[in-house]
Amino acid sequence: MANEIVKDTSVLLTEKRMFEPGNEVIEKANVKNWKAEREKGKDLEAYWGEKAENFHWFEKWNKVLDESEKPFYKWFTGGKTNITYNAVDRWINTAKRNQVAILYVNERGDEKKITYYELYKEVNKLANGLKRLGVKKGDRVGIYLPMSPELPVSLLACAKIGAMHSAVFAGFSEGALAERLNDAEAKILITADGTYRKGSVINLKNIADEAFLQCPIIETMIVVKHCGNEVNMSDLSGKDIWYDNLIEGEPSECEPEKMDAEDPLYILYTSGSTGKPKGVLHTTGGYMVGTATTLKTVFDIHDGDLWWCSADIGWVTGHSYIVYAPLVLGTTTVVYEGAPDYPDPGTWWKIIEKYGVTQFYTAPTAIRHLMRFGDKFPNRYDLSTLRLLGTVGEPINPEAWMWYYKNVGKEKLPIMDTWWQTETGTFMISPIPVSPLKPGSATKPLPGIEAEVVDKEGNRVPVGKGGHLIIKTPWPAMLRTLYKNPDRYVETYWNVIPGGVYTAGDIAREDEDGYFWIQGRSDDVLQIAGHRIGTSEVESAFVSHDAVAEAAVIGKPDPVRYETIKAFLILKEGKKLTPDLMTELKKQVRHELGALAVIGEMVQVDILPKTRSGKIMRRVLRAREKGEDEGDISTLVE
Repeated sequence: MANEIVKDTSVLLTEKRMFEPGNEVIEKANVKNWKAEREKGKDLEAYWGEKAENFHWFEKWNKVLDESEKPFYKWFTGGKTNITYNAVDRWINTAKRNQVAILYVNERGDEKKITYYELYKEVNKLANGLKRLGVKKGDRVGIYLPMSPELPVSLLACAKIGAMHSAVFAGFSEGALAERLNDAEAKILITADGTYRKGSVINLKNIADEAFLQCPIIETMIVVKHCGNEVNMSDLSGKDIWYDNLIEGEPSECEPEKMDAEDPLYILYTSGSTGKPKGVLHTTGGYMVGTATTLKTVFDIHDGDLWWCSADIGWVTGHSYIVYAPLVLGTTTVVYEGAPDYPDPGTWWKIIEKYGVTQFYTAPTAIRHLMRFGDKFPNRYDLSTLRLLGTVGEPINPEAWMWYYKNVGKEKLPIMDTWWQTETGTFMISPIPVSPLKPGSATKPLPGIEAEVVDKEGNRVPVGKGGHLIIKTPWPAMLRTLYKNPDRYVETYWNVIPGGVYTAGDIAREDEDGYFWIQGRSDDVLQIAGHRIGTSEVESAFVSHDAVAEAAVIGKPDPVRYETIKAFLILKEGKKLTPDLMTELKKQVRHELGALAVIGEMVQVDILPKTRSGKIMRRVLRAREKGEDEGDISTLVE
């Protein structure tokens, strides 16, 4: 991990405004005494054991927390459960049977309402279809789908039969998709003909076909008819099958696999500072308890609510807080496919008004983007059904926080600014509705979470000073390992700071009131529009072009996306970085990684700062970019 690289947080350092919750918020809140709830959380086993009683277990656990092999912690050992049973099956013999479970809406105005009973039947048919294809407990199923109803159905069907799903964001291109599928050793891939985006249809099947050719383990590709565009279903040795044909005639009943609490649930890939993406492994029982408990606590879920998280299910936010937690709580969850500004920048607010959304959770990038269109669009719609707002994915600057608070929340609604990660599985530092709020701060750790800001030796830093964010105690939804790479798991998260603590890889500070302020990454991970992209992935994409000999990339601050990519390129002899070549390189990176890799700037250089062992010193490039002290450069090649 690099030395402490702190982004410009001068605005945050002087932020003193405090917003108190209103009486209506306090009266409705599931947790009314924040201090008392956090005090209860200090007894980890008692606190989480009590929360776990809210869910269905085929067999109760014999121990809440097993620390005998730390940092390979285990939760609810001996317990048997199934997360799909908890999310779907247990509601069909209750009054929720005919309640809408999933409300699908897209940018074209299409909608589909799926009740819990309809979801139950659809999940069971796909689960049976997967079993007919030979999928069994412990197998991996790759999922590369748009934000269509079949995406949550696919996750739930895998979990029903004990197969691990590994979903890949549908914005990734074939190279990134193939790399993730191969690492997960997926035997099945579920994809679709296409996805809607700003009035166009993106052909996902073509991308999946290219990835398929690089994935020898995949036996069958299941294809959802979503957009109705023409796709090729015959050229891959007859291994393609339409989703509708697979489930046709399958029984609408399927016995849930009784999963051990520590049985794997899914693998989700997140970018690291070096090497290939990390396969974060989450397990069944603790993840279920953690996600559902935190959603109920932070966003105050009640019967009759309409919950909307605008993330993509291809990321952890969608796994935890579009699919699993809302359905385990028996609420209605919105699945939205499309852009926030198409057909106009009022699209989201129109949906909130039309359906009566009660809690809305989105990314600071989206807020900053919509801010550019002024306040006329949110003020054009009736947003009075909203009760709570939230943000996720990156730190939110106070200006964007205030715009959101005034124009969407009408200066009444608390904003739940959540800090967490793919690895944590759940919210870790976040307000709850009764918390006093400071614009730009994620406030305090949730009950059962002990966080600190420390230096690289593990010493707590003074109030107001930036340092490494660590978590000192385990939590139920924590990742259990990195798939097929337990050594990397230990080295990446537990051996960075002394003391056997989890190191998040973020720089933060704590103020005089104990509020946490997240300041950015401390490693070489780019954060673009809420998406984490490893520098090594981007550099590899550049070098895959014939004209590029070497590449180094850093994040450059961007007013909307938080960061874009600045690339320093050593070109092969006789090559010049012409406008035509820059266009080619942008296309090359997009081809390899997808549209989420936003190139802001490219420069041609003759040399890159490296250590004697050949490691590129990106921190030196960042310091030079900002005109700051380069720090210790004694190890650089002269």
